[in-house]
Amino acid sequence: MPRTIAVDCPGCPPIRALTFDTLGLIKVIEARPVDGNQGTVSSPKVVERWGDPNPSNCILAASIDDRRIDPLLAVARRSGLIEVINPLNGDIRVSAKSDVGSDDDDSIVGLHLFRREISESSSSRSCTLLTTTAKGTTTLRPLELADSSADSSISDSVKTWRVCSSGDVSCSAVDGNECYALYGGKGVEVNVWDLEKCDKIWTAKSPPKNSLGIFTPTWFTSATFLCKEDHRKIVAGTKNHQVRLYDIASQRRPVISFDFREASIKAVTADLDGNTVYFGTGSGDLASADIRTGLIGSNWSYERKLLGCFIGKCSGSIRSIVRHPELPIIASCGLDSYLRLWDIKTRQLLSAVFLKQHLNVVLVDSNFEDEGRTPAAPEAPSNEEHEVIQNLDGEVEDGNVLLPVKRKKASKDINNQNKNKLKLKPKKKNSKRVQAECDG
Repeated sequence: MPRTIAVDCPGCPPIRALTFDTLGLIKVIEARPVDGNQGTVSSPKVVERWGDPNPSNCILAASIDDRRIDPLLAVARRSGLIEVINPLNGDIRVSAKSDVGSDDDDSIVGLHLFRREISESSSSRSCTLLTTTAKGTTTLRPLELADSSADSSISDSVKTWRVCSSGDVSCSAVDGNECYALYGGKGVEVNVWDLEKCDKIWTAKSPPKNSLGIFTPTWFTSATFLCKEDHRKIVAGTKNHQVRLYDIASQRRPVISFDFREASIKAVTADLDGNTVYFGTGSGDLASADIRTGLIGSNWSYERKLLGCFIGKCSGSIRSIVRHPELPIIASCGLDSYLRLWDIKTRQLLSAVFLKQHLNVVLVDSNFEDEGRTPAAPEAPSNEEHEVIQNLDGEVEDGNVLLPVKRKKASKDINNQNKNKLKLKPKKKNSKRVQAECDG
């Protein structure tokens, strides 16, 4: 049996998350305040499920435009089907079959839904989808949305180009200003493209050989922009359990590169401060690192500090990490079928929801509002405020909850002392012999 650690989950503030699994299901998880108890929030649970289970409809990528009025959600399926959905009720606004990305070897690996431009007519809106396949075929596809799905259509002005001539693309991302996109993968170095001109503006260079003369092959598994407003700094994770920071204004090789554990980096996301990154591995480890950048004289200096791992190990590969834009919370999901919510300040697990299927993507609704005041994420109690009492059964009593702890074996010195005491204990004399001595 594998070792497990019992972790107390204090709960999370009101939040709404959407998960996408390998059977093509979209599940909505919500945590709402308890009626009549101000400040008390119920445990997150599944409130809605959209779609029918079908392995051919596995959701590979998803993107959301969570504006307050008329939000949209885009999903890409294994069959090559692209759907634009209303994330509030699950209604399909427009659906299109993509000729590119329908094969298993050339499936869609990247999807981004651009912010929409509302036209003069209130009944018609437009949005743009950016899709990327494993072979590097990238497409900009405008969509015309109407009040009914039957009136929605796909524009004929589609732009298509290739981001790589060889290798397989496995990760892509778009900056906060939606002007640049990055790509990377197996045999594909990280490269940045100008979406307006559809031109490549920068390509990374492989690191040099190590001291033994061994060259590490290129294999990027995840990447993102470090800051939403700055497209020059890129954070990428590799198959060789490395986290790299690139600065396209400085050099082509990484300015910071460090190893983490022994499993490949499967998911990377950046914090809102532009310094912290969160990354998860294929073995279920989730950690955060602080990458500080500053100008000293006329040169940029970089410093990396590993903040620590999050408490509570996942039992499967982490496939997606998302940062809440307002609350100090990140959500993660993976192949262990759990949606987990974490506090970024204490790196403590707030809540976990079992969703039965393997999960590929998780997104959060930043405009989710409910009755009651939104409390801040609870922090771990300090030692002075909370006393821990250990009873004779080897259990730690924390308030009203008994947490199992491992009993410590007695040391060898104590055992030897006990044996010596038994040896020095005087023996009882025979009662007959004592009586004979008294008579003499």
